[in-house]
Amino acid sequence: MATCPNTINLCISSRFSRVQDSRNANIKIGFGSRNHGDGAPFDGPGGTIAHAFAPTDGRFHYDADERWSVGAVRGSNHLETVALHEIGHLLGLGHSQVERAIMWPSITTGTTKGLHRDDIEGIRALYNV
Repeated sequence: MATCPNTINLCISSRFSRVQDSRNANIKIGFGSRNHGDGAPFDGPGGTIAHAFAPTDGRFHYDADERWSVGAVRGSNHLETVALHEIGHLLGLGHSQVERAIMWPSITTGTTKGLHRDDIEGIRALYNV
């Protein structure tokens, strides 16, 4: 594992903060079900659990039909782990071929993950840091 903390904003020269007016947000996170208006409908429980769009778009959606948790709970998806993966996409990362990487294309319910060296090297290469 890398020596960088498990959050992306500590691995690059960037800062994430909450804004009061979503029109001023670069990243917009929400929950949606099935056809939720972004042209990429969800498929219900057990399929695609979240998605994010290209860096300049900034939208990231969790599938509201999935089970979610704030910790490692059997049968539930960990909100922070999935967020870390989807924010990787928002920043321009694709899927990794390294299974322990946060950018691995799938995750088992009840699992938590942090950043792996492969994720950190990908971000650093994209942002030249």
